[in-house]
Amino acid sequence: MTNILLITADDMDGNTPGSFGGPGDATPHLDRLAAEGMVFRRGHVPAAVCQPSRSALMTGLWPHRNGAEGFEPIDEGIGVINDLLKDKGYLTGILGKVQHLQPVERFGWDMAVDMGELGMGRNPERYLAAAEEFLARAAGERRPWFLMANAHDPHRPFHGSEAEREFWPEEKRALYPAPSKVFTADDVKVPGFLPDLPAVRTEYAEYLSSARRCDDVVGRLLDALERSGTAEDTLVVFLSDNGMAFPFAKANCYLRSTLTPLIVRWPGVTRAGSENVDDFVNMLDLFPTFCDAAGVAVPDGLDGLSIAPLLRSVREEGRDRVFTVFHETSAKNRYEMRCVQDGRYGYIWNAWADGEATYKAENMWGLTWNAMLEAAESDSSVKARSDFYLARSPEELYDLTTDPDCLHNLTGSPEFADTLAEKRTTLADWMKETGDPLRDAYEGKLEEASA
Repeated sequence: MTNILLITADDMDGNTPGSFGGPGDATPHLDRLAAEGMVFRRGHVPAAVCQPSRSALMTGLWPHRNGAEGFEPIDEGIGVINDLLKDKGYLTGILGKVQHLQPVERFGWDMAVDMGELGMGRNPERYLAAAEEFLARAAGERRPWFLMANAHDPHRPFHGSEAEREFWPEEKRALYPAPSKVFTADDVKVPGFLPDLPAVRTEYAEYLSSARRCDDVVGRLLDALERSGTAEDTLVVFLSDNGMAFPFAKANCYLRSTLTPLIVRWPGVTRAGSENVDDFVNMLDLFPTFCDAAGVAVPDGLDGLSIAPLLRSVREEGRDRVFTVFHETSAKNRYEMRCVQDGRYGYIWNAWADGEATYKAENMWGLTWNAMLEAAESDSSVKARSDFYLARSPEELYDLTTDPDCLHNLTGSPEFADTLAEKRTTLADWMKETGDPLRDAYEGKLEEASA
């Protein structure tokens, strides 16, 4: 049986690792893992916020089907991957983010180590020690194992930020080291969906420094695996739970909200240095993939499909688009969104955008949003961007080949009317297929728009 090491980052943008187009010196350990396995250029999480994203992965079900639409437990009776693995004799463990899979007792971890014991989830050496303890136990008990190792970087507060000093007292900051490389504002290129302002540069550099420490954690986890002597019998998967905590990313349905840097290394299955650039993969697909790795039957009714064929470089039908959702922020504010993306277009329905509601989420903490508001006082383009972020439009349509940063909403352009109609139909069909509770409301809105 194959061991499974699932490593997650907290709020890492899909384009941050060097192997995904990010700075060449940002993530050396992830880049090494990518060179040894397969990278997916079109990997997406189902919902761009922590607990719903992780709950969907571990249940193989959309948030509206497993009950964890926000920061609440999954519904009673919902199966989790741990059930199947434990029945097969697997030892199961989790490092970090323990409380973000609820109810904790439902997952039945054999070993659970949360952020307080891991240097606020930011100390690579603590992850190494915990992983080695878990792997030694698995070896002693002669059992296959599943370890979910969750770094808390690059979640806010970012390294070196004023927010970090305000959020955590000195004794907590002493529990974790500085990243192995610290970025400065002069080192970075601001992502195109954000305005290039001095404060944005500063905060993006702080974010990259935190991403580097996440990479440091990944490096020590891989060291533990190598030292255990089980690397050749282990499926390693890396991904982020959602995009970075900046405006137009985390807690939304934009391309950079759900795009995740998915890396898979499976000795004997994946080819070193390979990549998949065409097929859309949803992290709901990992549940059945883990079933394949463990040699257990895939339960009926899951919302994902195993990517085992893709890992063997076998193309599959039906991977020409991906659906994503958003329901609720960490503060429990509801901003219902639905999205469908294909190789060219991204379409978003903002159910909450009624001309009166105002958006507010964690991605607006810190320097960037305040810098945008300040710049908006004298820069009309930044003002338009900021105003749009707060109120949105009921529908958004973007040509991702010419506008990957989603800057120009095409829903009012007559030349894209047919494309808009097609995306509406595609999304409505998906909502019907998955039992989305907003299906009737969406179809009602479409009837109003066509009247």
